[in-house]
Amino acid sequence: MKQLPLSIFLLLALAACSRLTAENYDRIEVAMAYDEVKQIIGEPTQCDDVLGVKQCTWGDENQHIKVSFIGGRATFMTAKNVR
Repeated sequence: MKQLPLSIFLLLALAACSRLTAENYDRIEVAMAYDEVKQIIGEPTQCDDVLGVKQCTWGDENQHIKVSFIGGRATFMTAKNVR
């Protein structure tokens, strides 16, 4: 029974990672709204707000997409090991 929550977590993690593709990364544009980015790559793994800048990460330290938002609009994005 203890393996069921772990299995569900792993399935959700795999589903989230499947949206971390080079094609989806290329669809993200400067000035795109936060909700538009979420439509492309899903819910972020983590977001931090500092001095009006929201930086969100999708994925983990080995494979991720990071997008910075100012005023709810994408301003800068990076990707690591996205294929």
